[in-house]
Amino acid sequence: MAELCDLEAVVLRRLIGAGEVSPVDLVESCIARIEAADPAVNAITAKAYDRARAEARAAEAAVRRGDALGLLHGLPIGVKDLSDTEGLLTTYGSPLFADNVPPADERVVAVLRQAGAIVLAKTNTPEFGAGANTRNDVFGPTRNPFDRRLTCGGSSGGSAVALACGMVPLATGSDLAGSLRTPAAFCGIVGFRPTPGLIPTETRGHGWSPLPVDGPMARTVADAALMLSAMVGDDPRDPLSLGVDGDSLRSLDDIDLAGLTVAFTEDLGFAPVDNRVRAAFRRARQALEPAVGRSVDFAVDMSGVDEAFATLRAVGFVAAHREKVEATPDKVGPNVSANVAAGLRLGLADVAEALTVQTRVVRDADAFLAGADAVICPVAGHPPFPCEEWYPAAIDGLPLTSYFHWLALAYGPTLAGLPSVALPFGRDEAGLPFGLQIIGRRRGDHAVLAVARAVEAWAGRNGFGRAVPESV
Repeated sequence: MAELCDLEAVVLRRLIGAGEVSPVDLVESCIARIEAADPAVNAITAKAYDRARAEARAAEAAVRRGDALGLLHGLPIGVKDLSDTEGLLTTYGSPLFADNVPPADERVVAVLRQAGAIVLAKTNTPEFGAGANTRNDVFGPTRNPFDRRLTCGGSSGGSAVALACGMVPLATGSDLAGSLRTPAAFCGIVGFRPTPGLIPTETRGHGWSPLPVDGPMARTVADAALMLSAMVGDDPRDPLSLGVDGDSLRSLDDIDLAGLTVAFTEDLGFAPVDNRVRAAFRRARQALEPAVGRSVDFAVDMSGVDEAFATLRAVGFVAAHREKVEATPDKVGPNVSANVAAGLRLGLADVAEALTVQTRVVRDADAFLAGADAVICPVAGHPPFPCEEWYPAAIDGLPLTSYFHWLALAYGPTLAGLPSVALPFGRDEAGLPFGLQIIGRRRGDHAVLAVARAVEAWAGRNGFGRAVPESV
């Protein structure tokens, strides 16, 4: 019999609203799972058990009184340790902030609390989110629950592992080069990178940059959509803020796969992809492609994406971290230092060329997706690797150009500003979770989530459902 902590968020919210599940019992179920499972995987960095229990009691009393209830009323959540949480340790994975306790929530946490969510714990991340292996000098590595010798991905690895292990029904993530999509794929859960500005943020140093975004992480597409509907809105502090009403995202349309036009691609025409990933994707495509209405070739010019993304990424790191690297070089890790150093070598012509390439890719992708409902490809170019390694140095014997080059399948859609879902799709030949990336039209977040839910349902009926760790 499933424990409360294993139930879907949508189901739990309905049962809480009907008075059939107590938020107190749900919080205790999640706490018990954290205490039982986390010592082996190290997903949790800070715990708010006392406050969560008090908020759960208040949430239960509100149900009994018949009060109006928020979208996430009584649901425990994990918050990635890059987001400030009032009164709860927030380290950003950095020794510089090992004792940092913020006085206030940042926006993404505040709106989730306003929707009734209960912050139960913080989840691990690499230093300042730099890297797709969740390890740092404050808390150490977070391990893959399907094979603890391997990485869980990153930088939202703690959130992905907490979800996979049933510690919380919902968790926050953030994404630049696949930071929520890669761990979602490696851990068999759902991660959604929205169109930039859909979820406003006041923390982005370069307010006009569309590269970094916050996003929901969950165990199903419907759960991710529920969480997303509480995260969107308007915020004048974010110049990209779209001001979208969450009501338009909460209920997903029913999609018939037979009516879709889909572009299947192993590598988006430019990304390095390991042969094991290609083999797993080919099996997935062979099974899924007959179910869609029409398949077309992927035809977006992705030339120059590697260089453009590296440049714009480095610019952001210089803005955010140059002062730390120069003042305390011994307390800043190699990924952050490398990005800052790369940024300081750039000239104005380099940045201008990167922005020009990005504009061309955005326009070309928009034109292509006007005639296709979605692009489907793998999430990551390399399978999970030993967690002691920072990143893969080569793919199929060919050296990579940077520690994030293996993430090109994810940073391609990032540069184009496209929403994309990391969706669990069975297992690969090694028995590890395999994830499909479903990419939609810019500002077509509702539509791409609906497509992902249809694929999710098809996968569940046809032997490609979400993998669950054996120890859970």
